[in-house]
Amino acid sequence: MALIPSQVLRVAILLSYFSILCNYKAIDMPAHQTYGGSWKFLTFINLVIQAVFFGVCVLTDLSSLLTKGTESREQEKQLRKLIGLRDWMMAVLAFPVGVFVVTMFWALYLYDRDLVYPRLLDNFIPQWLNHGMHTTVLPFIIIEMRTTQHQYPSRQCGLMAVCSFAVGYVLWMCWVHHVTGVWVYPLLEQISPLAKVAFFSCLTVLINVYYVLGEILNSYIWDGSKCGLYSDKTKAD
Repeated sequence: MALIPSQVLRVAILLSYFSILCNYKAIDMPAHQTYGGSWKFLTFINLVIQAVFFGVCVLTDLSSLLTKGTESREQEKQLRKLIGLRDWMMAVLAFPVGVFVVTMFWALYLYDRDLVYPRLLDNFIPQWLNHGMHTTVLPFIIIEMRTTQHQYPSRQCGLMAVCSFAVGYVLWMCWVHHVTGVWVYPLLEQISPLAKVAFFSCLTVLINVYYVLGEILNSYIWDGSKCGLYSDKTKAD
Protein backbone atom coordinates (compact mmCIF):
# COMPACT_ATOMS: atom_id res chain seq x y z
CA MET A 1 0.00 0.00 0.00
CA ALA A 2 1.32 3.46 -0.86
CA LEU A 3 2.30 5.67 2.07
CA ILE A 4 0.47 8.62 0.45
CA PRO A 5 -2.55 8.05 -1.82
CA SER A 6 -1.93 9.14 -5.41
CA GLN A 7 -4.98 11.41 -5.24
CA VAL A 8 -3.44 13.35 -2.35
CA LEU A 9 -0.12 13.62 -4.21
CA ARG A 10 -1.86 15.10 -7.25
CA VAL A 11 -3.63 17.72 -5.16
CA ALA A 12 -0.34 18.65 -3.45
CA ILE A 13 1.47 18.93 -6.80
CA LEU A 14 -1.35 21.02 -8.27
CA LEU A 15 -1.22 23.42 -5.31
CA SER A 16 2.55 23.68 -5.63
CA TYR A 17 2.20 24.69 -9.29
CA PHE A 18 -0.39 27.31 -8.36
CA SER A 19 2.06 28.70 -5.80
CA ILE A 20 4.94 28.74 -8.31
CA LEU A 21 2.82 30.45 -10.98
CA CYS A 22 1.47 33.06 -8.57
CA ASN A 23 4.94 33.89 -7.23
CA TYR A 24 6.41 34.02 -10.73
CA LYS A 25 3.67 36.34 -12.04
CA ALA A 26 4.10 38.59 -9.00
CA ILE A 27 7.73 39.30 -9.95
CA ASP A 28 8.16 42.71 -11.54
CA MET A 29 10.64 41.87 -14.29
CA PRO A 30 11.18 44.06 -17.37
CA ALA A 31 10.74 41.03 -19.65
CA HIS A 32 7.19 40.60 -18.37
CA GLN A 33 6.28 44.06 -19.62
CA THR A 34 7.49 43.57 -23.21
CA TYR A 35 5.63 42.02 -26.15
CA GLY A 36 4.42 38.50 -25.38
CA GLY A 37 4.88 38.91 -21.63
CA SER A 38 5.57 35.64 -19.79
CA TRP A 39 4.08 33.65 -22.66
CA LYS A 40 7.20 34.00 -24.78
CA PHE A 41 9.16 31.79 -22.36
CA LEU A 42 8.87 28.02 -22.70
CA THR A 43 9.40 27.68 -18.94
CA PHE A 44 6.19 29.60 -18.23
CA ILE A 45 4.26 27.74 -20.93
CA ASN A 46 5.44 24.47 -19.41
CA LEU A 47 4.31 25.55 -15.93
CA VAL A 48 0.85 26.28 -17.31
CA ILE A 49 0.81 22.91 -19.09
CA GLN A 50 1.78 21.09 -15.89
CA ALA A 51 -0.79 22.97 -13.80
CA VAL A 52 -3.58 22.27 -16.30
CA PHE A 53 -2.51 18.63 -16.58
CA PHE A 54 -2.55 18.04 -12.82
CA GLY A 55 -5.83 19.96 -12.64
CA VAL A 56 -7.29 17.45 -15.10
CA CYS A 57 -5.81 14.62 -13.01
CA VAL A 58 -7.50 15.94 -9.86
CA LEU A 59 -10.78 16.46 -11.72
CA THR A 60 -10.56 12.88 -13.03
CA ASP A 61 -10.01 11.58 -9.49
CA LEU A 62 -13.04 13.52 -8.23
CA SER A 63 -15.22 12.31 -11.11
CA SER A 64 -14.10 8.74 -10.51
CA LEU A 65 -15.01 9.07 -6.83
CA LEU A 66 -18.43 10.56 -7.60
CA THR A 67 -19.31 7.94 -10.22
CA LYS A 68 -18.18 5.02 -8.07
CA GLY A 69 -21.06 2.66 -7.45
CA THR A 70 -23.37 4.40 -9.93
CA GLU A 71 -24.69 2.87 -13.14
CA SER A 72 -25.11 6.08 -15.10
CA ARG A 73 -23.76 5.57 -18.61
CA GLU A 74 -23.58 9.30 -19.20
CA GLN A 75 -21.35 9.79 -16.16
CA GLU A 76 -19.14 6.90 -17.22
CA LYS A 77 -18.89 8.41 -20.70
CA GLN A 78 -17.79 11.77 -19.28
CA LEU A 79 -15.27 10.02 -17.03
CA ARG A 80 -13.79 8.16 -20.01
CA LYS A 81 -13.42 11.48 -21.84
CA LEU A 82 -11.58 12.98 -18.88
CA ILE A 83 -9.29 9.96 -18.65
CA GLY A 84 -8.62 10.21 -22.39
CA LEU A 85 -7.76 13.92 -22.06
CA ARG A 86 -5.52 13.22 -19.06
CA ASP A 87 -3.64 10.46 -20.87
CA TRP A 88 -3.24 12.53 -24.05
CA MET A 89 -1.87 15.50 -22.12
CA MET A 90 0.57 13.26 -20.27
CA ALA A 91 1.84 11.67 -23.46
CA VAL A 92 2.02 14.70 -25.75
CA LEU A 93 2.62 17.68 -23.46
CA ALA A 94 3.32 17.07 -19.78
CA PHE A 95 6.09 14.49 -20.09
CA PRO A 96 8.00 15.53 -23.26
CA VAL A 97 7.77 19.28 -22.68
CA GLY A 98 8.47 18.96 -18.95
CA VAL A 99 11.55 16.76 -19.44
CA PHE A 100 12.73 18.97 -22.31
CA VAL A 101 12.57 22.14 -20.21
CA VAL A 102 14.43 20.59 -17.26
CA THR A 103 17.20 18.94 -19.28
CA MET A 104 17.78 21.81 -21.71
CA PHE A 105 17.77 24.46 -18.98
CA TRP A 106 20.29 22.71 -16.75
CA ALA A 107 22.49 21.59 -19.64
CA LEU A 108 22.80 25.18 -20.91
CA TYR A 109 23.01 26.55 -17.35
CA LEU A 110 25.97 24.31 -16.52
CA TYR A 111 27.68 25.10 -19.82
CA ASP A 112 27.17 28.88 -19.67
CA ARG A 113 24.28 30.17 -17.62
CA ASP A 114 24.26 33.54 -19.40
CA LEU A 115 23.02 31.77 -22.53
CA VAL A 116 19.71 30.91 -20.88
CA TYR A 117 19.51 32.45 -17.38
CA PRO A 118 21.60 35.63 -17.03
CA ARG A 119 22.89 36.45 -13.55
CA LEU A 120 20.70 39.55 -13.56
CA LEU A 121 17.70 37.27 -12.99
CA ASP A 122 19.06 36.31 -9.56
CA ASN A 123 17.95 39.77 -8.43
CA PHE A 124 14.36 38.95 -9.34
CA ILE A 125 13.91 35.17 -9.00
CA PRO A 126 14.84 33.42 -5.71
CA GLN A 127 16.60 30.06 -5.88
CA TRP A 128 13.61 28.10 -4.58
CA LEU A 129 11.42 29.53 -7.35
CA ASN A 130 14.05 28.76 -9.97
CA HIS A 131 14.08 25.12 -8.85
CA GLY A 132 10.29 25.10 -8.80
CA MET A 133 10.28 26.15 -12.45
CA HIS A 134 13.22 24.08 -13.69
CA THR A 135 13.83 21.14 -11.34
CA THR A 136 10.80 19.77 -9.50
CA VAL A 137 8.88 19.42 -12.78
CA LEU A 138 10.80 16.20 -13.49
CA PRO A 139 10.17 14.31 -10.21
CA PHE A 140 6.54 15.45 -10.22
CA ILE A 141 5.90 13.99 -13.68
CA ILE A 142 7.80 10.79 -12.83
CA ILE A 143 5.64 10.39 -9.70
CA GLU A 144 2.51 10.71 -11.82
CA MET A 145 3.78 8.17 -14.33
CA ARG A 146 4.68 5.74 -11.56
CA THR A 147 1.35 6.00 -9.74
CA THR A 148 -1.02 5.92 -12.74
CA GLN A 149 -1.00 3.96 -15.97
CA HIS A 150 -1.57 6.18 -19.00
CA GLN A 151 -2.82 5.07 -22.38
CA TYR A 152 -0.61 6.52 -25.10
CA PRO A 153 -1.98 7.37 -28.57
CA SER A 154 -0.49 5.73 -31.65
CA ARG A 155 3.13 6.75 -32.05
CA GLN A 156 2.45 8.47 -35.36
CA CYS A 157 -0.34 10.64 -33.92
CA GLY A 158 1.68 11.37 -30.79
CA LEU A 159 4.78 12.44 -32.69
CA MET A 160 2.71 14.62 -35.03
CA ALA A 161 1.18 16.39 -32.04
CA VAL A 162 4.58 16.89 -30.37
CA CYS A 163 6.05 18.23 -33.64
CA SER A 164 3.13 20.62 -33.98
CA PHE A 165 3.79 22.00 -30.51
CA ALA A 166 7.54 22.36 -31.16
CA VAL A 167 7.09 24.05 -34.54
CA GLY A 168 4.39 26.29 -33.10
CA TYR A 169 6.69 27.50 -30.34
CA VAL A 170 9.56 28.10 -32.79
CA LEU A 171 7.25 30.17 -35.00
CA TRP A 172 6.07 32.08 -31.93
CA MET A 173 9.69 32.91 -30.99
CA CYS A 174 10.39 34.05 -34.56
CA TRP A 175 7.31 36.26 -34.49
CA VAL A 176 8.35 37.84 -31.17
CA HIS A 177 11.77 38.55 -32.70
CA HIS A 178 10.10 40.01 -35.80
CA VAL A 179 8.03 42.40 -33.66
CA THR A 180 10.63 43.35 -31.04
CA GLY A 181 13.96 42.74 -32.80
CA VAL A 182 15.11 40.72 -29.77
CA TRP A 183 15.35 36.96 -29.39
CA VAL A 184 13.68 35.43 -26.33
CA TYR A 185 16.87 33.64 -25.27
CA PRO A 186 20.37 35.24 -25.32
CA LEU A 187 21.80 32.12 -26.98
CA LEU A 188 19.90 32.89 -30.19
CA GLU A 189 21.52 36.32 -30.43
CA GLN A 190 24.96 34.72 -30.73
CA ILE A 191 24.45 32.22 -33.57
CA SER A 192 23.99 32.63 -37.32
CA PRO A 193 20.64 32.14 -39.13
CA LEU A 194 21.81 28.78 -40.50
CA ALA A 195 22.88 27.69 -37.03
CA LYS A 196 19.46 28.71 -35.71
CA VAL A 197 17.75 26.45 -38.26
CA ALA A 198 20.00 23.56 -37.25
CA PHE A 199 19.46 24.33 -33.55
CA PHE A 200 15.66 24.43 -33.88
CA SER A 201 15.71 21.20 -35.91
CA CYS A 202 17.81 19.41 -33.28
CA LEU A 203 15.52 20.57 -30.49
CA THR A 204 12.45 19.35 -32.41
CA VAL A 205 14.10 15.94 -32.80
CA LEU A 206 15.01 15.93 -29.10
CA ILE A 207 11.48 16.61 -27.88
CA ASN A 208 10.27 13.78 -30.13
CA VAL A 209 12.88 11.52 -28.53
CA TYR A 210 11.46 12.47 -25.13
CA TYR A 211 7.98 11.53 -26.34
CA VAL A 212 9.20 8.05 -27.33
CA LEU A 213 11.12 7.80 -24.03
CA GLY A 214 7.94 8.57 -22.10
CA GLU A 215 6.04 5.93 -24.07
CA ILE A 216 8.73 3.32 -23.41
CA LEU A 217 9.01 4.25 -19.72
CA ASN A 218 5.25 4.08 -19.23
CA SER A 219 5.15 0.66 -20.92
CA TYR A 220 8.14 -0.58 -18.90
CA ILE A 221 6.67 0.50 -15.55
CA TRP A 222 3.22 -0.93 -16.11
CA ASP A 223 4.04 -4.02 -18.15
CA GLY A 224 6.61 -4.86 -15.47
CA SER A 225 4.02 -4.31 -12.76
CA LYS A 226 1.58 -6.64 -14.51
CA CYS A 227 4.27 -9.31 -14.88
CA GLY A 228 5.12 -8.97 -11.21
CA LEU A 229 1.50 -9.31 -10.17
CA TYR A 230 1.06 -12.33 -12.42
CA SER A 231 4.16 -14.02 -10.97
CA ASP A 232 2.99 -13.41 -7.42
CA LYS A 233 -0.42 -14.87 -8.26
CA THR A 234 1.16 -17.93 -9.87
CA LYS A 235 3.32 -18.54 -6.80
CA ALA A 236 0.33 -18.16 -4.51
CA ASP A 237 -1.61 -20.76 -6.55
